[in-house]
Amino acid sequence: LRDAFKDPDNLMRHRNVAKLMFVHMLGYPSHFGQMECLKLIASNSFSEKRVGYLALMLLLDEKQEVTMLVTNSLKVDMSHKNHYIVGLALCSLGNICSAEMARDLAPEVRRLMKGSSSYLVKKAALCAERIVNKLPEMVPEFVDASVDLLHGRSHGVLLAAATLALSICGLAPAQIPTFRKAVPQLCRVLKNLVQSGHSSEHAVGGVADPFLQVKLLKLMGVLGRGDTESSDQMSDVLAQVATSTETKKNAGNAVLYECVKTVMTIESVGGQRVLAINVLGKFLANRDNNIRYVALNTLAQIVQIDPQAVQRHRQTVVACVKDADVSIRKRALELVYALVNADNIETLAQELLEYLIVCDDEFKPDLTAKLCTLVQRHAPSVEWKVDLMVQILVQAGKHVPEEALRGLVAAVTRDAGVHGYAVRHLYRALMDNLDHCSEGLATAAVWCMGEYGEALLSGAGRLAGEEPLSVTPDEAMSALRVVLQSPSMSEVAREMALTAVTKLGARVPAALEQAKHIVAVHRSSASLELQQRACEFDAMFRQGALSGQLMEAMPPMEEAE
Repeated sequence: LRDAFKDPDNLMRHRNVAKLMFVHMLGYPSHFGQMECLKLIASNSFSEKRVGYLALMLLLDEKQEVTMLVTNSLKVDMSHKNHYIVGLALCSLGNICSAEMARDLAPEVRRLMKGSSSYLVKKAALCAERIVNKLPEMVPEFVDASVDLLHGRSHGVLLAAATLALSICGLAPAQIPTFRKAVPQLCRVLKNLVQSGHSSEHAVGGVADPFLQVKLLKLMGVLGRGDTESSDQMSDVLAQVATSTETKKNAGNAVLYECVKTVMTIESVGGQRVLAINVLGKFLANRDNNIRYVALNTLAQIVQIDPQAVQRHRQTVVACVKDADVSIRKRALELVYALVNADNIETLAQELLEYLIVCDDEFKPDLTAKLCTLVQRHAPSVEWKVDLMVQILVQAGKHVPEEALRGLVAAVTRDAGVHGYAVRHLYRALMDNLDHCSEGLATAAVWCMGEYGEALLSGAGRLAGEEPLSVTPDEAMSALRVVLQSPSMSEVAREMALTAVTKLGARVPAALEQAKHIVAVHRSSASLELQQRACEFDAMFRQGALSGQLMEAMPPMEEAE
């Protein structure tokens, strides 16, 4: 190829450049043939120009200095009498346009946007979109032409015009009121598309030109945001799109999804939002996981705007938490987390707890953390909070965050009426799971046994309907001894168990001797912290009646932040 390119009278230059493009696609260097592209573009032959422009778009980009040499050829070809050559020039400009080229060729693009050929007008509009992105200061020069194109009839022109309008509105929000004048026309076009039915020219999956519908809906969402008048003009056609579009194919689902986003963006009334959320509810029942994920993702964004409408689909969302697809489960869990409030916490928490029992191990940490947060935030009573937290500790105690344990303990200390209930409930759970007890459950149980051990042994503070429980000092000390001797427990849990032993012995005379014995054994513990505590507790026991005062119950804790 290098030798062939050196021949000044090479009649096969366009074929050699085609080979060069193939070499480039294979990943080999192709810089030595860049100038050949310019020679082909300058040719009078359409076939050579076509290969030259294709090579220009493939081999070069806007950062290459060589592209500056092609600016004049582009300007000449954009005025050519053959509209196919003009189309080649526009395609190339739309792909490799730099700021300098945009500044030089913008007048030609504006001229072509006002032409009569839809083939060239749509290409010119896309070139204009590239130009305004490169040079935002040129936006005002294309606003009027863009608005005019939105009144066209060609689908291709309308699609390109909507794309250009979206870019202009994003770059210069001050121009949005100008485009709002075209809202009635956009509504008419969209209504015609919905009512036209199947058209072999533009239909995809039985939906009339879904690409144009989606682009128009996006533009309507931008124009309707913050403007009641424009939103009112759109309301009827948006309702028609939401109720008339087929959902059997992805094309229809794409249109409906964009329609929902538009309804939730503009200043729509409550009925329209309910309709949009019901469409997402249908998406949740779809078998395609991609569509269900999109619905969950959108509902998670909408729940802050209209939580009551989303609540209607609560059962379907909770069912998605149990889905086999991990991405669906995580997104559904986040949505459930946003849906929970004081009115439905009892129902949703119980459903999530049932799933916690059977879910995969990799999903348990996230589910446990969110469930604990919901309980902390929305618990209707301390008694209910104790019940649910104990169940969580039994099922996934190793995943319960420390903040949740602190919140549970703090809530119990602040309500004297549940002291006895909490310590008995935790003691039952500890004894039922003593062989495979999690550290979280053991920590909460031994702390309450140390603080409210008298209520555990005497049965004081029993609530209505609570199952009676009889515990002797020996049984309580035996449970604490198991926690102290368990090799699976952390040093923190064992330290708390030793403290609980000391407090129980100081307050309950029948447990005093066992407590002294356990403390004496741990004076020679291999753990420095346990050894130090045991020595200190042993010294306290020698103080006689003073030890009871030293081991009084802790005061109510402040609510955790």
